[in-house]
Amino acid sequence: MSTAETSRFVRLRVELVLEVDDAGALTGAALGRIAKDADMPAEERVHAESAVTEDTAEALAYLVDPFDLVSGVPGVELAQASWSSEQIDYDPDSPDWDLDEDDVDEDDEEVDEDDEEEEAAG
Repeated sequence: MSTAETSRFVRLRVELVLEVDDAGALTGAALGRIAKDADMPAEERVHAESAVTEDTAEALAYLVDPFDLVSGVPGVELAQASWSSEQIDYDPDSPDWDLDEDDVDEDDEEVDEDDEEEEAAG
């Protein structure tokens, strides 16, 4: 593929599982960030403070900023970002938490299945 045909845009997917061992510190940091945001309207501030106080996942979402992840990377500019957080049940020994499972495209899986069938027949 030539340079002219190559998109300049890249989707970077990152999935993290974090253990919160001090919910008070996390909530306090989120409340501090909200308090420092001079551009936040009062009504939104009240909602944000309530959300981060009631839910550590919301507190984390206020502290993690995708721009911070890429702002120091040379040659790139953040075009769009979205993120969310949620509380989960996590078992690191469960096969459901295999981090590599999203790395395989469905098309690649179909090719692998065809190869296995050919090897079995051959």
